[in-house]
Amino acid sequence: MHKEAAIREPLILGHKTYHEITEDVCKPIEDKAPRMWYVLFSIALIIGLYGVGCILYLLGTGIGTWGLNKTVGWAWDITNFVWWVGIGHAGTLISAVLLLFRQKWRMAINRSAEAMTIFAVFMAGLFPLIHMGRIWVAYWVLPLPNQFGSLWVNFNSPLLWDVFAISTYLSVSLVFWYIGLIPDFATIRDRAKKPLSKRMYGMLSFGWSGRAKHWNRFELVSLVLAGLATPLVFSVHSIVSFDFATSVIPGWHTTIFPPYFVAGAVFSGFAMVQTLLLVMRKAMRLEAYIHTKHVEYMNIVIMVTGSIVGVAYLSELFISWYSGVEYEAYAFINRATGPYWWSYWAMMTCNVISPQLMWFKKLRRSLLFTFIISIVVNIGMWFERFVIIVTSVHRDYLPSSWSMFYPTHIDIGVFVGTIGLFFVFFLLFTRYFPVLALNEVKTILKSSGESFKDGKAVSPAYSLDEQHLAVSAQGNKEDNNNEH
Repeated sequence: MHKEAAIREPLILGHKTYHEITEDVCKPIEDKAPRMWYVLFSIALIIGLYGVGCILYLLGTGIGTWGLNKTVGWAWDITNFVWWVGIGHAGTLISAVLLLFRQKWRMAINRSAEAMTIFAVFMAGLFPLIHMGRIWVAYWVLPLPNQFGSLWVNFNSPLLWDVFAISTYLSVSLVFWYIGLIPDFATIRDRAKKPLSKRMYGMLSFGWSGRAKHWNRFELVSLVLAGLATPLVFSVHSIVSFDFATSVIPGWHTTIFPPYFVAGAVFSGFAMVQTLLLVMRKAMRLEAYIHTKHVEYMNIVIMVTGSIVGVAYLSELFISWYSGVEYEAYAFINRATGPYWWSYWAMMTCNVISPQLMWFKKLRRSLLFTFIISIVVNIGMWFERFVIIVTSVHRDYLPSSWSMFYPTHIDIGVFVGTIGLFFVFFLLFTRYFPVLALNEVKTILKSSGESFKDGKAVSPAYSLDEQHLAVSAQGNKEDNNNEH
């Protein structure tokens, strides 16, 4: 057993035993959902259904119902697409990159972050499809055999790259998330009292028995998938940034976009994880597992990536001036002082100034402050995408073709609806799936649990009998390991 330095705070509070960890994580699934869950689910469902109604109306009427015009051909739809892909970024980073770096604090947050990734990518995938206007021919974006006469997929189109990026990202994230769930599904299966629950979780757990062979393969697959997923953290949002960087429009064709988009995605993704986890820890009474130390670690990531984004903004301004290209310089002057100045300065305030407050330890460890900043950051990141897209195209080379973009109620309805659908999926996840990586949290109990920080093998808070009972409830993992 590795004893950690005493200076490090425990990651599991409250002198927990193995059995208590199982009880705490399984309780929300096995008990009846609290009234608050039904209230939140109903609100999210109503908003989501309104969004679905807006999408159906849009497809039936045409994308003229959006506020687009001849000059501004891209606006809210692509802004929302890039925003959702960004939010989906943190899950893979927390799961894959922190797993490869053996970071123990990821154990409490990786499951929810992975689920968030998948639901965010679902929402992101909607926008390119409805942006086409003819969703029934969406399969044309796939590189199909040429059975349509002269029609062939345009591999020069950045939107086609998005199809590959999103589908690859979704499939790897989904497999990674599901593999991690298998041992926990087996725990719930063994505890289930209702035959239907037992059968359902039995099917989901793929006959997991907790033998050493199973754990060995689980570890191997997790590492291989983490190795595959890590390059995806960088590639997916880089490819999304090529939607703009490969064009010739001033304000878009900048080589800084790929790293700057990746940093921004991690920034907004971590902020969304903070928003969801701070609510969930309270609602599900998981304060012992997700506490100020986890919040502080995530805030440090937000602070660092926010600083990178700030440097990128300033680099863009400098390069537009240094290039000597007056059109490029005008694109940035127009952003800061033109008709959309308010969105530019909202972006700067939310994304550059607000994360710098995290340098103060008291603020960095404050749950209320973190919750507010996490929402502020995501508002700022939405404005960043809006500023890049709309302000770069709303004023062209010819003043006669200048125009303003005003969102219609369908624009707003589709976006708000996707937020509703996202929360519908997330609330269903918290109800039927273990929100903490149950068996992974147990692996850090003896090195990072509050009872074990002093190096004692047995917690003073429990008798040996209770300890033995708790270990037995873990699924007899140790016994099986010895047998094999």
